[in-house]
Amino acid sequence: MSRMLNISDQFVPWSASVEDCLPILERASIKVCLVVNSVGELERTITDGDIRRALLSGLGMKLPISLLPRKKPIHLLETSDSFAILGALEKNDVDFVVLCDVTKRPVNIVERKSFQSEILLSPPHIGEQELNFVKQAFEDNWIAPAGPHLQQFELKLAKYVGRAHALALSSGTAALHLALRVLDIGRGDRVYLSDLTFAASLQPILYEGATPILIDSEPIGWNMSPQALRIQLEKDHCSGTLPAVIFVAHIYGQTANMNEITKLAELYGIPIVEDAAESLGGEYGGRHSGSHGILSAYSFNGNKIITTSGGGALVSDNADLISKARKLSTQGRDDAPHYQHSSIAYNYRMSNVLAGIGVGQLNILSQRVSARRKIFDFYRSELCKIPGISFQENLENEHGNRWLTVVQFDSSLISIHPYQIMKRLKQKGIETRPAWKPMHMQPLCDGFELATHSAEEIVSARLFLTSLCLPSGSSMDQLDQARVVKNLHKIITEG
Repeated sequence: MSRMLNISDQFVPWSASVEDCLPILERASIKVCLVVNSVGELERTITDGDIRRALLSGLGMKLPISLLPRKKPIHLLETSDSFAILGALEKNDVDFVVLCDVTKRPVNIVERKSFQSEILLSPPHIGEQELNFVKQAFEDNWIAPAGPHLQQFELKLAKYVGRAHALALSSGTAALHLALRVLDIGRGDRVYLSDLTFAASLQPILYEGATPILIDSEPIGWNMSPQALRIQLEKDHCSGTLPAVIFVAHIYGQTANMNEITKLAELYGIPIVEDAAESLGGEYGGRHSGSHGILSAYSFNGNKIITTSGGGALVSDNADLISKARKLSTQGRDDAPHYQHSSIAYNYRMSNVLAGIGVGQLNILSQRVSARRKIFDFYRSELCKIPGISFQENLENEHGNRWLTVVQFDSSLISIHPYQIMKRLKQKGIETRPAWKPMHMQPLCDGFELATHSAEEIVSARLFLTSLCLPSGSSMDQLDQARVVKNLHKIITEG
């Protein structure tokens, strides 16, 4: 739990002055002086904060510490019980606690960070099964990009999401880029894109010189607004500038309203590409997220619901499109006995080793989804008790994978800004992030068109400015979940 420290060098007697404490604080790994009486019993602690407050109040450096404002030391009887120490830290809102023996003599100091690791937003969750597939790749010498694990991963992924074909690639961004290439989207073409998304959804459009048209979010599920989409389609139909494709991003594991979006796309004869990077394992209308568009992309980055360390995939029911993408992903080599290339192409294939991790991760994907949904349910049950907190909701016929739990703060009920909450949680070892910064607010997108959900507001901007993503990793235990809730509740209550 915690290492034993040689803390005798941090003892100071009652007769010491403020000045005497400074070199001790300078040398100590945990910045505290332990004030002891003549028989070695702990009387109080002195930190640099105590000294700073004394100086600001006009007290001099020569002042005996016995004349400082009295403060009861936070201490426990010597113990190895992490829960007892955590309770003392949280109850008193301190960063360290002194452990004493039965005679009240200090024997150790335990810092919060020494036994309480940082809670990350969405760390990888890897087990023995994945390691076995990697070992097999090494034992069989299938280290090259191609190999049996790669083929197995593609087959398993296609079957899982209900698609005819899958192509494993180096990233989700590569998958989106190849989707544009095989649909012949290029310079002069207009591409509709969800405004509230990560930049990886946007970059491939810019690679090809196409023009992004940004579509606002709807306020319930936070994904592409069918209302904004309809308005933009009607406008562009009248002007003869309809898009070549609609890129729909499913954020935080929740699928967009594909029923309404698909109806609109079919009305105008426009193909849909789904950026399902975050939504693998989610469902909409009884089908897997990523099974509605002509092409769909997934990501297996380290923070996703399953990972291959880095990687992605392009899926489709159209064999010709996947065949074209496969060729483009392997440098576009022509069917010839020599190395012949007739078009610009890429080195986008996933390696057999990483695909082995993917095979193992697919085997436990349902467990990972279940774990994330349980974390969301816990957060919701606990945080809904706080007035002013709301959540990204499921749409009708939609059941997200809850890759990340995102909370929204009503500024009329919660006075502290989300960025202040994020900063204070970071001080407690808890990582959070703002919601995606919308594309229309990015310097890269200056001057691009934006279709808003309503004339009154831009929903995506409001969500960005009022929301935080909470730690949601599938390996989180109940203690860590409770720690997030407890600290968030305390921060909001204090304001």
